[in-house]
Amino acid sequence: MAKTVLVINSGSSSIKYQLVDLESGEGIASGIVEKIGEPIDGHYKYEYNGEKHELDEKVENHEQGLKRVLGFFEEYGPSLEEAGIIAVGHRVVQGGDTFPNPALVTPDTTAKVEELAVLAPLHNGPEAKGARVMRELLPEIPQVYVFDSSFFQQLPKASSTYALNKEVADKYKIKRYGAHGTSHWFVSSQIPEFLGIDAEAAKGLKQIVLHIGNGASASAELGGRPIETSMGLTPLEGLVMGSRTGDIDPAAVFHLMRNADMDVDELDDLFNKKSGMMGMTGFGDMREVHRLVAEGDENAKLALDIYVHRIVSYIGAYTAQLGGLDVLTFTAGVGENDEIVRRMVCEKLAPFGVKLDNDKNDTRSKEPRIISTPDSTVTVLVYPTNEELAIAQRANEIVTAGEDTYGNKI
Repeated sequence: MAKTVLVINSGSSSIKYQLVDLESGEGIASGIVEKIGEPIDGHYKYEYNGEKHELDEKVENHEQGLKRVLGFFEEYGPSLEEAGIIAVGHRVVQGGDTFPNPALVTPDTTAKVEELAVLAPLHNGPEAKGARVMRELLPEIPQVYVFDSSFFQQLPKASSTYALNKEVADKYKIKRYGAHGTSHWFVSSQIPEFLGIDAEAAKGLKQIVLHIGNGASASAELGGRPIETSMGLTPLEGLVMGSRTGDIDPAAVFHLMRNADMDVDELDDLFNKKSGMMGMTGFGDMREVHRLVAEGDENAKLALDIYVHRIVSYIGAYTAQLGGLDVLTFTAGVGENDEIVRRMVCEKLAPFGVKLDNDKNDTRSKEPRIISTPDSTVTVLVYPTNEELAIAQRANEIVTAGEDTYGNKI
């Protein structure tokens, strides 16, 4: 019988889910629940075996939404029992210092996840809620929290510590936690095998992973361990994103409070939802930005230059911290599908011996591939991320062990 994990990503008003086959790594069935708790009809989408099923109805809460999802599995297949489900894996954005590893869903761990909502107010609460509901609906199936921030708990203190007053930083838990950690862990861990690098040589492998999509982050790994990442206390810091500023002088906050009479909520909205490519061009979708550039829009051209400039700056800094660079990997929506951004980045790196194979770069594919020439000083890759598989694999580790690292047993 197949072994599968149902991966759940609960948001405040939506739930994404996928049933993952651990052996093949493929998503067997997947879907989304949208507009939970809103006064209008919600929307369900369920995809299995090449067929799509959709339903519009009011979704009062997460419990109703998840009950309907489990009903879809029974109605349209595959039955979870027949599919060999061994666990439900819940993606959680913020584990803080509390959770350096995955954890079984228990009343205690759920309470701690909710406490950490102070560091991720839009995410942790709904994620805990989804886990609590699924634990009630499938009480015989182990439920596992997999934390997006866990991978970056390994960061050196020189990287994770801000030069903020120590008492204030300690009291309010202000440090670099990073985000997209599940993606960075998955991609960087796959590269040695993909390139045929043996375990001994992999101990010294110097990698930079660029997870660039609507949200974007960079990371540096030495021998598989992270030494740098661009997102910080929150996902706002770092690269330019679809609607987030990325790096900006914190004094911009004081300036806007004093001179524009903007309050904290307005600034939060401005920096997270109305800036980045959206704020500079009117579009967060890079395909629209490229269209504007092709039409001669100077604002769009400048925005694209800023986007690439920031990425290249991080590559330069991380290469210095690594003491060189062996592999540069592009992943996530833009990284996997935007040949223009990849080409612009690599052209900036050409003086350091990075050589792109333009034919390979311009070829669309869902498969991992090398896009640099054989004589390039750095191997440049496109490697599709698979966060659902990564979450499933981490959940399987807990099930196989029969316990987590915090003393909770199945």
